[in-house]
Amino acid sequence: MDYMFTQGFLGTRAPLFMDVVTLIVAVLPLLVYGAIVLARKKFYKAHGFVQNIIFVVSVIVVGYFEYGVRVGGGFDAFIKGSGVSHTYASIVLGLHVIIAIVTLFYWSVTIFQANYQFLKKSLPGPKSNSHKILALKTFLGIVCTSFSGIWVYLLLFVY
Repeated sequence: MDYMFTQGFLGTRAPLFMDVVTLIVAVLPLLVYGAIVLARKKFYKAHGFVQNIIFVVSVIVVGYFEYGVRVGGGFDAFIKGSGVSHTYASIVLGLHVIIAIVTLFYWSVTIFQANYQFLKKSLPGPKSNSHKILALKTFLGIVCTSFSGIWVYLLLFVY
């Protein structure tokens, strides 16, 4: 797994795994929005399939990221060489982690409820309104997680 720590491709001092994860995090809101468009066009099975795939891949990416961070020495190892203060970067990282955890919770609930309700034939249907509300919260969380993750990347490897 040494390849994970070779020089990344984004032109920063970040290791390869950070560049890969950051790129995925950056496009995640666009992918999820694309899946939402499928639902708006009434392609409900495709919407559900795509959302499930995006969710599973995202969980795998988070696992890959966590492994890389732990093996790479954690936050303290990555903050070395940054021009921003440890305290400021820690606060931004803490904010990002809180947003990401809350978002993962909402996303998990949205996915599992939607799969159950789809099987019970209440989606689309009587549960559509509550699904849309939960899904909107999830999507906003994904957008905020993406922006805050990019912010952390910039603080650690660009500034």
